[in-house]
Amino acid sequence: MSTRKLNGEEKYNKWIIILSVVIPVAVAILFTIKLKDFGFNIEPLTFLPPIYAGVNALTALILIIAVWAIKNNNQKLHENLMKFAISLSVLFLLMYVAYHMTSDSTKFGGEGMIKYVYYFILITHILLSIVVIPFVLITYVRGITNNFQRHKKIAKITFPIWLYVAVTGVIVYLMISPYYV
Repeated sequence: MSTRKLNGEEKYNKWIIILSVVIPVAVAILFTIKLKDFGFNIEPLTFLPPIYAGVNALTALILIIAVWAIKNNNQKLHENLMKFAISLSVLFLLMYVAYHMTSDSTKFGGEGMIKYVYYFILITHILLSIVVIPFVLITYVRGITNNFQRHKKIAKITFPIWLYVAVTGVIVYLMISPYYV
């Protein structure tokens, strides 16, 4: 591994650390803030959950196509799809926060074993959505700095985690959607 490639990555390390901490902390804080409590007369954005579930589904599809593209030596398509997947994840995050800042959280109404299944999926989805942030950023940086060996190595870890988060986002929505008011 060349020093030049590592130096290319190193200039991004501070940003990777900052974003990996700030994003989950900001989401956690914003999740607790309701705009109506600050005098904003904003209608609840109750139309957003199916849209951001759709964004999650599209992200999962894009991730799969991106892997197919790179396995077929189409690096440019892979790169463009990965940028699109990152953009979709940012879009999801913005809509998710906007929804929760304007609407009360929906409680899951299922009972029995399905309730445990739902909470298992939800908790693993949330935890892995935090864990995947630095993985995505590191993987992306290794790609844009042309450190393809290190990129490929971490992408083998990042891909299944990110795909799991995207797919379980859709599953969580489908499981809780009957309980939206």
